[in-house]
Amino acid sequence: MTLHREGYVIMLISLLILSAIQVGNFFLFLWLGWLWLFLLLTLGVLVMAYLIIQFFRIPHRTFSVEENDILCPADGKIVVIEEVEETEYFKDRRIQISIFMSPMNVHANYNPIGGIIKYVKYHPGLFLVAWHPKSSTDNERTTIVTEHSNGKEVLFRQVAGAVARRICYYVQPNQKVRVGEEFGFIKFGSRIDVYLPLETEINVKIGDVVKSKLTKLGRFKD
Repeated sequence: MTLHREGYVIMLISLLILSAIQVGNFFLFLWLGWLWLFLLLTLGVLVMAYLIIQFFRIPHRTFSVEENDILCPADGKIVVIEEVEETEYFKDRRIQISIFMSPMNVHANYNPIGGIIKYVKYHPGLFLVAWHPKSSTDNERTTIVTEHSNGKEVLFRQVAGAVARRICYYVQPNQKVRVGEEFGFIKFGSRIDVYLPLETEINVKIGDVVKSKLTKLGRFKD
């Protein structure tokens, strides 16, 4: 397991603050003989340090993929599978699959398919809770479209939540990408929406707990 570069500054600042709190805890409570308060606050400091560090963890994952597979781009839980009108790029009917990421999930995002990046657009917006029906269209978000070698396109959208207020993405139009490569990161709770062709074979259901690169959302039909 490694730690994501997006978290270096946040982790450093957080650990300095927590260290200062622990020093104050030592002089204020331990020296006064209030051992139980010292131990309680120490436990709180350790828990906060663990939560901050684990948020930026990047586990090593070995995966295999076939030509028409569509991989899950993020860790989380499937909260939406429905046919919708995609109005930004396709302007037609697509299957939307939404993955909600809690603060306990890995928040790096990975390309669900390989191919050529056809479209990238960042949208400033609101910070509604990530499961709100309008979060996909009203929240801060980034939309990316990749064209597979078979000519089919997949749109995936990073959506900020009530806590997540920084979306990071690392791809540009006309860039060639491989399936399972990292394309972005969202800080502190969010969701990913994936829009697939209607004829796609779907391999997940609502409520499934999924893993980036390991779970196959679906498969293009030949």
